[in-house]
Amino acid sequence: MQVLTKRYPKNCLLTVMDRYSAVVRNMEQVVMIPSLLRDVQLSGHGGSAQEGAPDLYTYFTMLKTICVEVEHGLLPREEWQAKVAGSEASDTENEAVEAEEAEDERVSGELDLEAQFHLHFSSLHHILTHLTHKAQEVTRKYQEMTGQVL
Repeated sequence: MQVLTKRYPKNCLLTVMDRYSAVVRNMEQVVMIPSLLRDVQLSGHGGSAQEGAPDLYTYFTMLKTICVEVEHGLLPREEWQAKVAGSEASDTENEAVEAEEAEDERVSGELDLEAQFHLHFSSLHHILTHLTHKAQEVTRKYQEMTGQVL
């Protein structure tokens, strides 16, 4: 596993982002044949797989995609919307979305910005920590499957 070279405080968002990137890079190096992860469920709490949960291959690809965004920045809004929708939205839908977003911005502008920042910051910290654990679990499971357990 790669060692973090930068030193930030333990709970600093940059530390969490660096740790996530390092764990995902390690996962990519360990998982030489990602297709082996298809149809393999991640064990839930208590050792049993959760019904309807994504397989390890889905986690693997999701974690890699998120890592690219963490390291290189977000996609432009239009590209992200097209990616999420699977195709370009119609002009009427775009106008409705923009009107809704303008209303949301007006309302959110009235709220306490410091509280909003804290909420989003702590949520991002929590999500990145959770994703780091998922990347470690995918790596561990792949190593178990291939007999590479250290």
